Amino acid sequence: MQETILKTPLHAWHVAQGAQMMPFAGYDMPVRYSSDKQEHLCVREKVGLFDVSHMGEFLVRGPKALELLQRATSNDLTKNLVGKAQYNTLPNPQGGIVDDLIIYRLEEELFLVVVNASNIEKDWNWLSSLNTEGAEMQNLSEETALLALSGPLSLATLSKLTTAPVGDLTYYAHMKATVAGIDNVLVATTGYTGERTFELYVRADQAVKLWEALMEAGKSQGIQPIGLGARDTLRLEMGYMLYGNDITDTTSPLEAGLGWVTKLDKGVEFTAADLLRKQKAAGISRKLVAFELQERGIPRGHLPIVHNGQIVGEVTSGTFSPSLNKGIGLGYVPTTLSAVGTEIAVRIREKDHKAVVVKAPFLAETSLTQFKKA
Repeated sequence: MQETILKTPLHAWHVAQGAQMMPFAGYDMPVRYSSDKQEHLCVREKVGLFDVSHMGEFLVRGPKALELLQRATSNDLTKNLVGKAQYNTLPNPQGGIVDDLIIYRLEEELFLVVVNASNIEKDWNWLSSLNTEGAEMQNLSEETALLALSGPLSLATLSKLTTAPVGDLTYYAHMKATVAGIDNVLVATTGYTGERTFELYVRADQAVKLWEALMEAGKSQGIQPIGLGARDTLRLEMGYMLYGNDITDTTSPLEAGLGWVTKLDKGVEFTAADLLRKQKAAGISRKLVAFELQERGIPRGHLPIVHNGQIVGEVTSGTFSPSLNKGIGLGYVPTTLSAVGTEIAVRIREKDHKAVVVKAPFLAETSLTQFKKA
């Protein structure tokens, strides 16, 4: 039986604009409207608008909410204050990753958990199985739309539609605001492109109104709608991981370089904490690294990573960077080959293309890095 393909509230708008559509995470999503390169550079240089309404949203509330999330996640949510957001992971008992996610603390006992579209059901079931103390959980995924306004001119665009002090928000913060006449829009300074971004959570029935208002407000800034193709190249230039590619149920957060959100001493025994402590003590045998090709080529996912003619790993994400004009990627290699400057190769069409391990992000300066310094 053919699985039903879901549609975001903006689906008809994308089709009417001639977007190339394709199935992604169970949804029919826009891949591109013009070209990946044009849309990519629009976000890097001006401002672009993404429909990411396929993402999942759960509310967790009540006196047991924090306790549930602390046991379920690797980061320390006591550090996540009201008005702030935190990047986190859901470990599984084998030390792999159920999902990576962002958790917004809306109130002392109210959290918004935002999960990857492909994992909505899996994450809901996983959190529900751990909810033994009666935290109240609510799945808002179908009634919530999410728009991402991203680029150096994002604030200039958004400011035309609200009197709220959205420009005062720090990185990974949020506030409720009236935007384009729509009340209770959650405006957050989270994002996935490496540029200054405002993610706007709105009721699904208000999504088209907000989208069209943003497109109109951004005209003088050169705004364009942006598809999943450019979203992927933008995130990869920053070394941001994609669930299902770079992290999975079988990758350890320590292998993936996510030790910074794996708080083994936070005072709460979260899933697989003891296993991860042992792994940390023993040392990991492989590590996710960023690399750049030293000759022309595109290091697509699943291609072999080679050292001295021997296959030592595989590319988990790869592309041709529109900003750097070279092939870049992520992949797991033995820890002994993970140091910056290590020479490796990627086997493309039976030919080994020279590459070198570099420090992520690939782009050192963006509107986001400038925003974080301010």
